[in-house]
Amino acid sequence: MTIPSLIKALLLTALLLIGSTIAASAIDLRELIRTVERQYTGQSSISEVEMTVVTGHWERHLKMESWSLGRERFLVRILAPIKEKGVATLKVENEVWNYLPKVDRVIRIPPSMMGGAWMGSHITNDDLVKANHIDQDYDFTLLEETSESWRIEGLPKPDAPVIWGKIIYQIRKQQLVPSQVDYFDEENILVRRILFDDVQVVSGRTIPLKMTVLPQEKPKEKTVMHYRKLQFDVDLREDFFSLGNLKGRR
Repeated sequence: MTIPSLIKALLLTALLLIGSTIAASAIDLRELIRTVERQYTGQSSISEVEMTVVTGHWERHLKMESWSLGRERFLVRILAPIKEKGVATLKVENEVWNYLPKVDRVIRIPPSMMGGAWMGSHITNDDLVKANHIDQDYDFTLLEETSESWRIEGLPKPDAPVIWGKIIYQIRKQQLVPSQVDYFDEENILVRRILFDDVQVVSGRTIPLKMTVLPQEKPKEKTVMHYRKLQFDVDLREDFFSLGNLKGRR
C-alpha cells in the first residue's frame, strides 16, 4: 500500500470511528430505559406469572394473575396455592394496599414499610411504586457500547425520592431488552442483581419472560418470576383498579 493510500485508509477509519461515536452519543438513553422498564405493561396488560422465592429457611411457589393500566395502576392476585388464594396487592399512583382474605382485611402500606418485601419475595413495595418512574428520577450515561449491547448508568437526580444510589443496565441491542440490571446503594455497593432470559416475541413485543432477582448480601437466595401468559392492550378502565376489586368484589 502506498503512503497516500495508507493515509487515506487511516482517515477513512478515523471518520468511521467518529461516526460510530456520534451514533452512540445520539441514543436517547432515557427513552430506551423507559421502554425497558415498561416492557411488561405497555398501555395495559393481563398476565399470569409463576413466582418462586428461595431463602435460607424455606421455598415458596406462587401462581398469580395481574392487570396493569399505564404506569400508575397495577393489581395482582394469588391464584395458588389454595392456602394463599385471594391475597392481593393494588397500586394506584404512589399508594399500595394489600388484601388478606382470611381476615377480610385491606392494609394500606405506609411510607415506613415501602422497603418491605412484597409477597415475601426479594422485590419490595417500593419497587412496585418506583419502577415505572426510573426514567424520570434518574439521569443516564452510556458507559460502554459493543456490537451486541449497551451498558448504561443511571444516577438519581438531586431531589429524586429514590433508594438506589446507582443503577446499571446491560441492554441487548438487537432485541432491545435487558440481560442484566444491577442496583447499588448510596455507598456504591452492589445490593441486587436482576437477570433476564427466555426472550420471546409476545403480541409483537420482544420480551424476556423470565426474571431472576439475586440479593447480593444473601448469595443462596433468589426470587424467580416466569411469565406464562401475557396479553397487551386489553380493555381496562381506571375504575377496575379499586379497593372493591382488590377484594375480588367490584
